[in-house]
Amino acid sequence: MQIQLSVVIITFNEERNIERCLNSVKRIADEIVVVDSFSTDKTKAICLQKEVRFIENKFDGHIEQKNFAITQAKNQYVLSLDADEALTEELQQAILQIKNNWKADGYSFNRLTNFCGTWIKHCGWYPDKKLRLWDKTKGKWGGDNPHDKVIMEKDAAVKHTNLDILHYSFYTIEEHLNQIDFFTDISAKAAFEKGKTSNGFTIFYKSTFKFFRDYILKLGFLDGYHGYVVCKNSAHAKRLKYSKLRNLNRKK
Repeated sequence: MQIQLSVVIITFNEERNIERCLNSVKRIADEIVVVDSFSTDKTKAICLQKEVRFIENKFDGHIEQKNFAITQAKNQYVLSLDADEALTEELQQAILQIKNNWKADGYSFNRLTNFCGTWIKHCGWYPDKKLRLWDKTKGKWGGDNPHDKVIMEKDAAVKHTNLDILHYSFYTIEEHLNQIDFFTDISAKAAFEKGKTSNGFTIFYKSTFKFFRDYILKLGFLDGYHGYVVCKNSAHAKRLKYSKLRNLNRKK
């Protein structure tokens, strides 16, 4: 018996990406739910043209918004995507087969990221396994904002399918740096609320090792110029997060 599948997507000002995402799931979705945090661009108009169920909800955090989106799905089985993601044709076909022969509680896939026009296949960015298809009675979004992840029940069975979700991340380096600044505010605050601390040594060690790991050990140099930029920016993100955490510690 074929399962019924709800595809859930959260959005905010995603006019550049959302149509590609929606087009990639129309074959496999029995329902598409978009939860939007009051976009000011054409996101809503594009979604309504695609006849999805469009819901506006205040954004209180990535984890909170994605869990809210799951509650809006009518079906027990859900596929959760970000608006800047899309399924390859091969993965679409695989999910159709999974729907006809559902065996696990959840399914994970690889995520292949496009950075400024280059597919990044190293730098610790690939295969970047993501659990995105699951029985919503067996798991929900968790982790630390903004780095959310699906957390399944301890006895849940998860199967990996070695196919790719395409992730169209950043179109310019400046966009990446702006997001790093924004996300490190969130991650530093989350770490501070968990009682974590930072100092000068931590900042130096975390950022230096991050670049060495991603560029050398994770073979980031094989991705050429953009691989170097990704690794450099990732190290910058570590430095910024722990610097902001140190500032929060000092204020306390």
